[in-house]
Amino acid sequence: MPDPRVFAFVGAKGGSGTTSLCIAVARQMRRDRTVAVIDGDLSGRRGIAVLLDAVRTFDGLRAEGLPPIGNIDNLKVVELAETLTSSFALRAENVERLLMQLGGVDTIIVDAPQPYAGALMPLMSRAARFLIVMEPTLLGATGARVLTSDHLRPVPRNRLAVIVQARDLHYTEVQRGEIERLLELPIIAEIPPRDDRGHAKAIAALARDLGKIAPSDSRIDLLTSNTPLGERRTDQRRDEMRDAQLEAEKVSSETPHAGQRKSWEQLKARIHANLASALDAASMARSDEAKVAEVRQHVREFVRHLLIEEPGRIPLEMAEPLVNEVMSETLGLGPLEGLLGRPDISEIMINGPRHIYIERNGKLELTVKTFRDEQQLRLIVERIIAPLGRHIDESAPMVDARLPDGSRVNAIIPPLALDGTTVTIRCFGTKALEVDDLIHLGAVTPEIMEFLRAAVQARLNIAVSGGTGSGKTTFLNVLSTFIPANERIVSIEDSAELQLHQEHVVRLEGRPPNIEGRGEVRIRDLVRNALRMRPDRIIVGECRGPEALDMLQAMNTGHDGSLTTVHSNSARDTLARIETMVMMAGFDLPIRVIREQIASAINVIIHTSRLRDGSRKVMSVDEVTGMEGDVIVMQELFAYRLQGLSHEVVQGQFEYTGIRPESMKRFDEQGVPFDLARLSSNVVA
Repeated sequence: MPDPRVFAFVGAKGGSGTTSLCIAVARQMRRDRTVAVIDGDLSGRRGIAVLLDAVRTFDGLRAEGLPPIGNIDNLKVVELAETLTSSFALRAENVERLLMQLGGVDTIIVDAPQPYAGALMPLMSRAARFLIVMEPTLLGATGARVLTSDHLRPVPRNRLAVIVQARDLHYTEVQRGEIERLLELPIIAEIPPRDDRGHAKAIAALARDLGKIAPSDSRIDLLTSNTPLGERRTDQRRDEMRDAQLEAEKVSSETPHAGQRKSWEQLKARIHANLASALDAASMARSDEAKVAEVRQHVREFVRHLLIEEPGRIPLEMAEPLVNEVMSETLGLGPLEGLLGRPDISEIMINGPRHIYIERNGKLELTVKTFRDEQQLRLIVERIIAPLGRHIDESAPMVDARLPDGSRVNAIIPPLALDGTTVTIRCFGTKALEVDDLIHLGAVTPEIMEFLRAAVQARLNIAVSGGTGSGKTTFLNVLSTFIPANERIVSIEDSAELQLHQEHVVRLEGRPPNIEGRGEVRIRDLVRNALRMRPDRIIVGECRGPEALDMLQAMNTGHDGSLTTVHSNSARDTLARIETMVMMAGFDLPIRVIREQIASAINVIIHTSRLRDGSRKVMSVDEVTGMEGDVIVMQELFAYRLQGLSHEVVQGQFEYTGIRPESMKRFDEQGVPFDLARLSSNVVA
């Protein structure tokens, strides 16, 4: 009888879902072979027995003095120990006899602990594969790195593989390529959450692939150079964990082995040349899934052919990471692919091909990702702007664009950018923030949002002001959710980035001049055109020029309830900034006339700011109440009072100033409910 194939599933950390994965794979494999599942966790947790509802079965077998082997769901299931105390009596010879009792079993799946006990050596030494189960998180990557460098160190690399199992499709801190580069191991399966439609398909594919692996023909001496974890010095262990975590947190673009980098780049160059001659990859849209699949298959076959043809230069198991990198450079955005779409990254800043910075949780960080050279960076910029009909060259060295997810892109090239092409990407998450999100983040309070809800529904004209990256656009998006669904909204932007939730929305986008300097469509042209489109609301994504005059004219001619954003340092500065922008329109209007226009058009100014700790908050909500002489009069309704910094976190509180809003008259006229009594306390948060 041939030896069974043994697969040891080892969790990178507690809670990786290793036990449930073992059972799922075993149930899939039992369809065409005899399978045994062994619970190798000797801590007394009894995970296999609990998940299979087999606690009574095993307890009954022990009471009768029989070997603890149960037949459950057409599987042979073994529980080596029922308690931590009973595990001390387990010996290697007991496990050897157990393997003999399992004669005739084709496949053995072991839910293996870490670190493993000496009694399990007869079982673990037979493993054809050690499968490290991890979540795509920093903790998961750290645990896997320590696992491979510690008590799995004696295992040959060709017997190690990684399974990435996600609990949440939207929570992925570490990308596939980063994991493979960090661990220098292939990922043989990516398992989506159980409630995802692809979960069962992924389990079936994993079971099928494992079924093709032959039993090991040699034993592994796992005790060699395998110092038990408990014998390591605590400080040494802490240093190793810290180093592993730092390496896991890097957003790395290096090849698997630094010494192979030259061969890696040479192979990529050959693949790109082959791809260019075989397929018209440059003309394919990223959204054409059939074409992308065709290119990926072509690249995969060509890569494997090269690696087999030139053995030793790049390990065969690194074929898939190489395919992924070539694909991202051919059809994607190269080194940016692992950064875009991450919920914790709000900005990506590229200062030439060798320096890519990110803003994460309000803090700037330098990544270790790089572009190959200036030419690759320029190619990625062209790939972003080409679908939008825009261009960038020495005659037009600056461009604004957007990505398909709405992320805003600005690029500037030499000779204006002295150190190489510079790109700034303002990232927008796949899920737009809502009112509850802002309140949960401490950016605003429920009382303030209740007042602003009433202000939007009562059709007050609102300007959201603040500095760069202070959250103006995000806040404007949230305010727009208060607009009734039965109103017609016209949004006007330089680069479309607003994410409005209503159905009846007309989105207009400005256009820069073409290569001949013609065809420009300015924001003020779109504002004037919007007046002929029967809008209930006009939303200008950002007022930053002469269009401010047209916006004021719209607000003063019956198109109330409009929203816009303005760059400024405070609510009072917002008025001065609008005044300056109106003067840029080229009309010789007296200052008093301009200010009267502003005072009658703008009702509420919401000022936002990004604070020292990276948090974004509403700093004030002010009403414009009219004119006194030549001065526009304002009153502050709400303010955030800073109280200092504690443990690098800004401390402060929101306050209601106690002034009765003049907007109350408008609320009553429009029939919008608002309870002023809720603001009776000075502190509203």
